[in-house]
Order: sequence, then structure tokens, then C-alpha cells
Amino acid sequence: MTTEMTMPRRGAGPGGVRLRAAIAAAFVLARCKPGRLRRVLTRCSRGARPATYDETLEMYEAVTATSRRCAGRYGCLPRSVAIALACRMSGAWPDWCAGVRTAPPFSPHAWVEAGGRTVGEQAEAADLRPLMVVTVREGVPGERGGGDDDGGGGGQEP
Repeated sequence: MTTEMTMPRRGAGPGGVRLRAAIAAAFVLARCKPGRLRRVLTRCSRGARPATYDETLEMYEAVTATSRRCAGRYGCLPRSVAIALACRMSGAWPDWCAGVRTAPPFSPHAWVEAGGRTVGEQAEAADLRPLMVVTVREGVPGERGGGDDDGGGGGQEP
């Protein structure tokens, strides 16, 4: 006996096209210099509300299910940017962080946090040291930490 099956259209469903656009934009932004990336994400975060842990986790799962490169071991930068952009499309913004792991293996890493917890990471927040954070909760709208890393000479540290 055979069963008839219909496969969903690629990109169909809630947020399919928008999610793919966020992922594509994340791969473009991941090639930018750190200072420029921070400035672009800071602008994107303006006017957003802080994202909850649950909605950020939902976006994490959607991004990793849609893009194998984002789900991979070395896809942390485009994955974190894609999650932040996808959350922004729904009016929210998680804390986007870039920094280093403080426990072996010491390596650069990018991640998102919501509600003070890392989202979708095996490491806890204490195991990661942020060097750049883009958030909506600070006195300067949408920005905390980091300097002007692209050599432009215009960045000031508070």
C-alpha cells in the first residue's frame, strides 16, 4: 500500500522567506570588519524591545534548522547575527555578543543572550567573555562595549 505525501514548499510557512533573508544578510554582515558590524547591529536594534528567552530560543531553532552552515561548529558569527536579525523582524532584540571562550579550547565566539542566559549554547555565560555587546537595555540605545575596531578612529569608550 502506498501513501500519498506532499512536501511543503521550500521557504513556506511562518517566517520562511523572512528567515532566509535574515540568514542571507547575516552571511553578508559576517564578512564586515568588527566595528562596522557593531554599528550596523546597533542601528538594527534601535526601537526594539528586549527579546525573551523563549522567543530567542525559537529563532535559534529556526535558524539552525534552516541553515546547515549556521548550525555547524564554525557558524557562530552568522548564526548569532541571523538570530538577532530574525528576532528584530518580530520587534524584539536579544543581546548580541562577540568575545572569547574563557575555558579550553580558548577561541573566538559569537552568541546571543536573553534574560541573562545564553541561548542555544553548551557553554554558560560565565564560560564566555564578551568583548562586544549590542543590546537595547543600556543608556546608549542599542549599544554596550566594544570600540571602533575598523581603524576609523572615531570610537570612544564610555
